[in-house]
Amino acid sequence: MIQTINGYDFTTAFHKMGRGEQFSYEGLKALYEYLEELGNDIGEPIELDVVALCCEYAEYENLKEFEYDYGKEFSDIDKRFKYSIEDNTILISIEGTERFIIRQF
Repeated sequence: MIQTINGYDFTTAFHKMGRGEQFSYEGLKALYEYLEELGNDIGEPIELDVVALCCEYAEYENLKEFEYDYGKEFSDIDKRFKYSIEDNTILISIEGTERFIIRQF
């Protein structure tokens, strides 16, 4: 059985599961949009599993926080530089901020 949800339902599901603080509001919006696009690209819907998404993705305030967790210096968060995050994993930018989400690796 498949239930189609919108961004509000997506955000609410995280709060109902006690995971509302795992991502910022803007981060949840960006993650929802990414997953919607991914589902469209692969031709099948993405299952909403809040706990799995919290284990699979992480939000970072900035590049310095990310580097601290991964123990490697990255020049920037885009592909133009030698050590880009996108060479290692999925990067979801959060519009208008320094924050971003990655698929943990």
